[in-house]
Amino acid sequence: MIEALLEPLHFPDAPRRVSAQFPGPRAAEALALSASTESMARGGGRMPLVMDRAFGATFQDPDGNTFIDLSAGVGVSSVGRCHPKVQAAIRAQSEVLMHALEVNSTRRTELAVKMSEIAPEGLRGDCITFFTQGGSDALEAAVKFARRVTGRHQILAFHGAYHGVWNASVALTTGTAYRAGYGPFMAGVIHAPYPYAYRFPFDTSRQSAEEIAGAYVDHLLNTPYTGADDVAAVIVEPVQGEGGYVPPAPEFLQRLRQACDRCGALLIVDEVQSGAGRTGKMWAVEHSGVRPDMLTFGKGIGGDVPMAGVIMRSDLAAKIPDGSVPNTFAANSLSAAVALTNIEILQDPNLKLIDRAHALGLQAQERIRGYGSPYIGEVRGRGLMIGIELVEDRDSKQPLGREKMGQLMGHLMNHGVLMVPCGRHGNVMRVMPSLTITRALFFKALDIFAEGLATL
Repeated sequence: MIEALLEPLHFPDAPRRVSAQFPGPRAAEALALSASTESMARGGGRMPLVMDRAFGATFQDPDGNTFIDLSAGVGVSSVGRCHPKVQAAIRAQSEVLMHALEVNSTRRTELAVKMSEIAPEGLRGDCITFFTQGGSDALEAAVKFARRVTGRHQILAFHGAYHGVWNASVALTTGTAYRAGYGPFMAGVIHAPYPYAYRFPFDTSRQSAEEIAGAYVDHLLNTPYTGADDVAAVIVEPVQGEGGYVPPAPEFLQRLRQACDRCGALLIVDEVQSGAGRTGKMWAVEHSGVRPDMLTFGKGIGGDVPMAGVIMRSDLAAKIPDGSVPNTFAANSLSAAVALTNIEILQDPNLKLIDRAHALGLQAQERIRGYGSPYIGEVRGRGLMIGIELVEDRDSKQPLGREKMGQLMGHLMNHGVLMVPCGRHGNVMRVMPSLTITRALFFKALDIFAEGLATL
């Protein structure tokens, strides 16, 4: 029943190759023009792909080649690209109001009410939303607010973290590619180990990675002479994204909550990539039962249009002066209308997309393990946020080399599948399709991935 409802939301012929060469002549021309006119600092521009049209979990390039997209725009397109209901919302809202500056608008207020309704326990029904345009902006705001309301200045984040690329956000982020040559960064940042069990630097024979990492944070925050004596907040991804799609056991976040409560620091969960139903719950933090003080969101809430923000406890928001953090385009009426529509689709009782993400994710992990490839070191994840750690050798866990990763990526694109790698060694393939993807399209793309591994 649900599959039948989802089938019309994608190009029916994906994947399909029509050009004799890849990229085809029109795509090659577009890539050359882009390279001479656009900065590639934004990322992704060197990939030999060009999107011309998109629908659901599929897209076409200018030459008419059709692809299955397992990236969802790095988690943006939770309900799929160009969803008919989203298109209708854009048309309707564009006829009455699009931009309202900082003046109150009906759509933005309606969205703020909805964010309070769908927020996790601890925020739901008693929170204030500050809207921004992107995830980096949301993290910048969260850091400013945490410092303002606590009167402290230090921020604790984690190894492998990705929180954005601006000022505070890039200081929290640990990826070398985002930091090299851009320092010095915001002072007062402390990084601690994230419980990445597959590559955890400490002995886990007696305690789990979550227990060790949680105890270490508690030690930092609540022991004299650690240097962490003025911590305003701990910022954590409930499922680590760019660091390798690492889903920690619930006890890790529970230990962080306890450590923060002991020292008076705030707990901020970064749900920009893991939110909007991707992990089988509206917010990944809900898997742990932990109540955050602030939550940052983005990507899947806005989908086809820019939308992000910070949800914070009402008592914290009351300490932030009005007008102290202006943001011209945040939650304009068009973006708000689209976000409301995306949430409506995610909560549609006929589709049950969030519950389906959990079930389909488990099926996908089982299928991937069943390929039996010697290059698959570990398959992990929650819902439709799955990481496939690729290695040269399972015993040594040596990351798959760049040459083979390039060969695999080439096979995928030549056969009409888009997957985007991540991880600290660039060897983790992330599986994060739109929640509206059909089971048939999804498993067809995964089988092409398996065929690519077999060619290495």
